[in-house]
Amino acid sequence: MPRKDQIHDAVKNALIKDGWIITDDPYRIEYEEADVYADLRIEKGRDGEELLRVLVIEIKEFTSVSPMHRLEQAPGQYQVYRSYPRQIAPDEQLYLAVDKVSYEPLFSRKSFQRIVADYHLALIVVDVPNEEISQWID
Repeated sequence: MPRKDQIHDAVKNALIKDGWIITDDPYRIEYEEADVYADLRIEKGRDGEELLRVLVIEIKEFTSVSPMHRLEQAPGQYQVYRSYPRQIAPDEQLYLAVDKVSYEPLFSRKSFQRIVADYHLALIVVDVPNEEISQWID
C-alpha cells in the first residue's frame, strides 16, 4: 500500500466539499501484470441520476527540500496512472492535486510550466488549510 502525502486528507476533504464522492482511497489500478495505486477515485452525479464524471486523483506535495526532484517523479507516475486506466476505463480522467502554497511560487516557473505543458498535466490546486479547491486546470 502506498504512503499517503501529508496533504492527502485535506485534498480529500476539499473534494468532498466540492460535491465529489470518494469511491476508492487508494484506487487500485490493475492492468495485465501491473498493479499500482493512485491516491483517489472520485465520482460526481446529478441527484441520483446518471454519472456525470469519474476522476482519478494523484496527490503530490512539493514542500520537500527539492521540489524539482518531486517534479521529476510526478510526470512518470502520472503517465502510468493515465495509461493503464485508458485501457480499462477510458472515460476516467486523471488529475494531479497540489497544494496552493506550492503551486503559486513553483508552477509559475517556466521550468515547471514546460513539464505541465509537455505532459498535459491536469491539475487541481487545493487550499490545504481551508480544505477547499482553489483552481481546476485542464
